[in-house]
Amino acid sequence: MKYYIIAGERSGDLHGSNLIKGIKASDPNAEFRGWGGDMMETEGMQLVTHYKDTAFMGFLEVVMNLRTITGFLKKCKADILEYQPNALILIDYPGFNLRIASFAKSNGLKVFYYISPKVWAWNQKRAWKIKANVDHMFAIFPFEIDFYKKYDFKVDYVGNPLMDAIAAFRPDPDFRRKHRLDDRPIIALLPGSRKQEIIGMLDTMLTTQKHFPGHQYVIAGVSNLPSTLYDQYLSSGKATIVYESTYDLLSVAEAALVTSGTATLETALLKVPEVVCYRTSAISYSVAKRLIRIPFISLVNLILEKEAVRELIQDELNEENLVGELKRILPGGSEHSRQMEDYERLAELVGGPGASERTGALIVNYLSGNTDQLK
Repeated sequence: MKYYIIAGERSGDLHGSNLIKGIKASDPNAEFRGWGGDMMETEGMQLVTHYKDTAFMGFLEVVMNLRTITGFLKKCKADILEYQPNALILIDYPGFNLRIASFAKSNGLKVFYYISPKVWAWNQKRAWKIKANVDHMFAIFPFEIDFYKKYDFKVDYVGNPLMDAIAAFRPDPDFRRKHRLDDRPIIALLPGSRKQEIIGMLDTMLTTQKHFPGHQYVIAGVSNLPSTLYDQYLSSGKATIVYESTYDLLSVAEAALVTSGTATLETALLKVPEVVCYRTSAISYSVAKRLIRIPFISLVNLILEKEAVRELIQDELNEENLVGELKRILPGGSEHSRQMEDYERLAELVGGPGASERTGALIVNYLSGNTDQLK
């Protein structure tokens, strides 16, 4: 069968690549085309548009790029109609994907959604739109089941796909040597995968360096962004950078400063003490503050239903607060043991690996009409 997949950011590319593997396990002759990134292309998907060209962060940034986004929507719709897939699979990325879902449904295509948009966080009425345009939703957080019940929409809970990536990860024993890192303990900086995130947060993260002279700072870089974004930090000697090796970096890190997003959950599941960082434009933050209906921004805290990791947002993201939090979570700090205990509970709640394979099997069985296998 033919599958058209759309992922609009780096984490979606990771989950999309694992989902392709999961689908292949149940449909060895599967063909894939879609929007995503290098990882999905490596798994055999014919890549139409890379997510690095479509990732816009924040309300203001989206408004400023509306003409570009409209052009992408038009291009995507035309490509889907020409390809005529057996199924359209959408991965998070709601601003774009919910519009595509409505279009696909009106054209008689089967629509599957993997990794629900965070409609439980804000604009919850979008759940009605999902129910109207999505044939099957595959949820990765247990609390999403109860949320969608309020809209009389049954979803399949498949577990969290991050556990697939983490279970498959094998630390590189030569990581330090390959990247010329010395024996000092490491503080990892994960400033995000978007240009706006790097510009908005990396400088502030690095203000803490002079307070921890016994540590070395290492930036988790991403190759889809221009290297010039990072060059100033390397030339000044403030930090080292490693590209596309975030898990290896975290495997040797004592602590991490992490931009809010999927990376906060990955860091916690890899048992690295962390501080969550987030800053956007004043306009985007003002709009979000009025709309968001959840008490936390990090997935770690949302799943645990408490502030297990400190969140420093907007003006709170400053040198003084970062230094204080790092001191508390580093080994020997007052919050280190407590955070590690919370991580153990988090791993229990998230569950084990297998989400990608389960989702792939469900999609193939739904398309084949083999509903008896789903009971």
